[in-house]
Parts: sequence; structure tokens; C-alpha cells
Amino acid sequence: MSKQRFSSVWDAIEDTTEEAENMKLRSTLMIALKNRIERAGLSQAQAARLFDVTQPRVSDLMRGKINLFSLDALVNMALAAGLHIEMRVLEAEAA
Repeated sequence: MSKQRFSSVWDAIEDTTEEAENMKLRSTLMIALKNRIERAGLSQAQAARLFDVTQPRVSDLMRGKINLFSLDALVNMALAAGLHIEMRVLEAEAA
């Protein structure tokens, strides 16, 4: 049996590299938003007002329900939270 190594859990569980990359970006944004809420000591209701979403939406974020969030929605929430987003695009490594 050969042991295949992956650079990310998303690479291991997603069907395509495109899906894995999307999930990596979404998970990074979700972690940043959750950290912002925790560092600021915000309640879910306060975070909802700040992010311009509903409190149940913040609850989904805090519970890590990544499948409920698009990349666009997370970018919008991050900007509303006062976060600055930067993106790097690199050449893919040869397989």
C-alpha cells in the first residue's frame, strides 16, 4: 500500500484541485472572521450587525459550516469587519 501525501486536508478530500483551492480560501477567511469576533469580544448579534448579516449566519460561521458560505459572501463579511484581504497567485508546482 502506498501512502499518498497531501499539502492540505482539502487536497485530500476534494474531488478536484479547483474545489480544493476554493475550500482553502474559504476556510482561511472563515478562520480570520472567527478570530476577529473572538479578539474583539463580540457577541454573535454584534458581529452580525458589523458584518451586515443575520445572527444565525454568524452562528453558522462560528460552527465552521463552510458549505453554507460562498467565497464572495466571506469576502464581503471580511471587508465589513474591517479586515484587509490580500491574495497571491503563484505558478503551480509540477506534479
